Amino acid sequence: MHTWQMQAAKARFSDLVQRARLEGPQEITVHGRPVAVVLSREMFDRLSGGDLSLVDFMQRSPLHGVEDIEFERDRSSGREIEL
Repeated sequence: MHTWQMQAAKARFSDLVQRARLEGPQEITVHGRPVAVVLSREMFDRLSGGDLSLVDFMQRSPLHGVEDIEFERDRSSGREIEL
């Protein structure tokens, strides 16, 4: 991963974005400490699952369409506390 100092990242923002798109994540530092990472939109979508809606995600579940799922319920009265 290429590292950019903040001032260089600001001055060469177009280069930073282009390298993120072509080469992968680009790290930005302030006073030598990493503070941010710039990713291409494609990589962000892949990592975050951004191309799937919640409905799509649920429909891809291995349990989609299963009708007879039973969840065991804890019927205990809870815990005792002193007031």
